[in-house]
Order: sequence, then C-alpha cells, then structure tokens
Amino acid sequence: MLAFLVRRLLVNAAVFLLISVGVFVLVQSVPGDPVLMMVNPEQLQSGGPEFLAAKRAELGLDAPAFVRYLIWLGDALGGDLGYSFVSRRPVADVLLERVGPTVLLMSTALVIGLLLAVAVGTLAAVRRNTAVDYAATAASLGTISVPSFFLGIAAIYVFALKLGWVPSSGMSTPGDGSGADVLAHLVLPAAILGLSIAGPFTRYVRAGLLAELGADYVRTAEAKGAGPGRVLLRHALRNALIPLITVVMIYVPQLLAGAVALEQVFAWPGMGQLAVSSIGQLDHPVVIGFAMFIAVLVLICNLAADLLYAVADPRISLS
Repeated sequence: MLAFLVRRLLVNAAVFLLISVGVFVLVQSVPGDPVLMMVNPEQLQSGGPEFLAAKRAELGLDAPAFVRYLIWLGDALGGDLGYSFVSRRPVADVLLERVGPTVLLMSTALVIGLLLAVAVGTLAAVRRNTAVDYAATAASLGTISVPSFFLGIAAIYVFALKLGWVPSSGMSTPGDGSGADVLAHLVLPAAILGLSIAGPFTRYVRAGLLAELGADYVRTAEAKGAGPGRVLLRHALRNALIPLITVVMIYVPQLLAGAVALEQVFAWPGMGQLAVSSIGQLDHPVVIGFAMFIAVLVLICNLAADLLYAVADPRISLS
C-alpha cells in the first residue's frame, strides 16, 4: 500500500506540473490585454505608453512568459497563488471565499443524486423489462440528455416565478441569511444538479445490480432460505455499489463543471460564478488558480477512488 501511494504521488506531481504548464500557456494565449481592461481611459490618455509599461511592470507582465511561469510555480508550491488583477487581493483568499458555497451546493446535489440513483436503479433492476424499468431508463436518459442549465431555467420559471415556492436566485435574502433562508435558496439548484448526476449513476446501479443478481452466490443464498429482501440488500446491492465508488470519485470534478453553469443561472456565489467573471475580466491569476484547483481535485479524487475501491473490495491488492 505504501509503495503504491508513493508511486501515485510521484505520478500526480508530474501530472500537476504538465497541467500547470498547459493552463499557464492557454491563459496567457487568450486574446486581450488585462492591463487595458483595468486601466481607466482617462489615465490611458494622460499617461500613454509609459503608463501602460509601468502598469505591466507593476503586475509582473513585462517578463517573458517562461519566467513568469517559473515565478508563479515557485510561489504556488509555497502556497502563494499571486494577486488578483481586479481586486488586488490574494488569489487564495478570493478562492477560499467561494469554496464554501460551491461545496455546499455540490455535496447536497451529490447526496440527492446518489439517493435517487440507488433507489431508481435498484427498482429498475428488480423490475427488469417492465414498465417501471422502461420508465426509469427513459427518465435517466432524459436527465443525461437535457443540459442542467436548461432544467435550471425551466425550474425557476415553474417553481419560483409561477408557483412561488422557492427563491429564484442567490444564496440568501439580503438582511436574513438564516439557516432556513439558505436552505430555501439551496433547494432548487441542488435538486437540479442532483437530477443531472442521478441519470448516469442510475445506469451504473442498474447494470451492476443485474450482474450481481445473476451471480452464483445469490442463488446459493436463496437456496439456503434467505428472503428476497435480505438477498437484495445484504448481498447483491452491497457488491453492486462497489464500482459506483470509482464512478462517484471520478464524477466529482465533472460535478463542479455542472455547478459552474448552474451558479450562473441561479446567481449562486460560488467558484463557478467567480471563474466566469474572472475570464471576462481577463483576471489571469484567478483563472489559473481556479483551473489548478480543479486539476488538484481531479488528482485527489482519482487517488481516493483507487484507495476506496481496495478498501471496499478485499480482492483488490494495491502493490
């Protein structure tokens, strides 16, 4: 286990370096000048090229790209992600402010999606080739096919504007911010994001459970007199959910990508909304910090998936 962990950490470190180079090059290649985006036109007219050159030197943009990358990498390894061009605040502080709302949205959506997937996938497998199975399959394919932002817009129109059951945007009502108020704002975006991930998870649960229900140990348990409920819950379903561990851990970064779109639709003050606004403002340090956060999340989730898979299934040896 220790040797495997050391190897994976070394590989992840190399992958991190390659991703950081790619992200840095792509961000620096984006059309537009971040200095012109932040400079007042009156200052530009009065100062001219000298003012722009001084501003670029102040932001460290006058050095060659590879020098800027090496400086950024050295600072990043020490925990310093630089300063935002727009707010002039540390990037780490700007990102940390948005992590909480995003984690709240993603974790709630993940719980909703898993509960729906396990319930519907189990029901579809038990009622295989019946109307229930066909309906569950159609519903799961529908949630996979329809973009989450479209479902979000439709949900706002129906449940917020027409019925008035929940707020349409934001994380809390100005001047309130109580737990009940945050929960009311969370219900709609979390439910939509949960539905979007429940579709593919349902397919995995159904396929895995069908494979387990036809295994020899299930027939042996039935022959020994175990009831259908015990065979399903204690034996087949438990083993069928093991592959779902890998799928869930790999899907977490994709869940963040889905949250980016929904945070825009619901004006949820998370990392996705920050990333979109930073891209529009050419705030390179924040965009790079956000991209590297996702990269680290992907690497951690892949490593955690391997470790959890070995814990859940003793037949798997990490060596």
